[in-house]
Amino acid sequence: MRPITDVTIVEVPRIHAGPWHLEIHGELGSTSDLCLQRAREGAAGGLAILALKQTQGRGSRGRGWVDPGGNLSMSVLLRPDRDTAPVGLWPFIAGLAFYDALAPWVGPGHVLGLKWPNDLLLDGCKMAGILIEAGDEGDGRWLSLGMGANLCAAPVIEGRELACMAQVGPVPDVGQVASAVLTMLDVWMARYATDGFGAIRTAWLHRAHPVGTPVRVVSATGTICGTFAGIGGDGLLLLRTPDGLRHISTGEVLLGRA
Repeated sequence: MRPITDVTIVEVPRIHAGPWHLEIHGELGSTSDLCLQRAREGAAGGLAILALKQTQGRGSRGRGWVDPGGNLSMSVLLRPDRDTAPVGLWPFIAGLAFYDALAPWVGPGHVLGLKWPNDLLLDGCKMAGILIEAGDEGDGRWLSLGMGANLCAAPVIEGRELACMAQVGPVPDVGQVASAVLTMLDVWMARYATDGFGAIRTAWLHRAHPVGTPVRVVSATGTICGTFAGIGGDGLLLLRTPDGLRHISTGEVLLGRA
């Protein structure tokens, strides 16, 4: 790991607090790993770590996040108060920030959408994801938001359909995207603080695939099929099945019929 003096630091203005401190590294193993290390060492909230190339990225459910270079690989360190959003609601706050930051670069005729709980889809294929991690080591409670987006290229992974921004328009500059994500994160954190999860839920559903979309949820206990019925006030997935409404807390969500 390169020392802090070898990175570029950019301050991104915030409306509701001091600026984001964005560290830009040429190459890292994992932005999330470094973010967790800084959290345990007592780093202040408002730190964002961006790697122009990431070699050992981590995704949800233990998967690797493959970055061929030129894509967005960023992690954000927060120090939330005890009375702020529970960990389970942060995928929706971060998802809205991610969506609104990327939407201006999506060309006409293409659809950007959110998928429960932490994915962004481009024309129905995964283009970006969020990894939420939390702990209490170091200087008290911390939260790490790992955010990865395929900008210039999508990795080839057998059995998975992936998309990138280059397929729908000019490739955005990774630094501009990172700054836009941080700006929108400030906006949606403030919206949660003012209006609660009800406002976040409404905005998230407006940007997600429609209610009634066929959904399969695959977990260690089996597969549940139904249709998307929204999200609950606790962030759980609502799935309408032949046996009634199910509240889903975990699992891999696949859109479309089997």
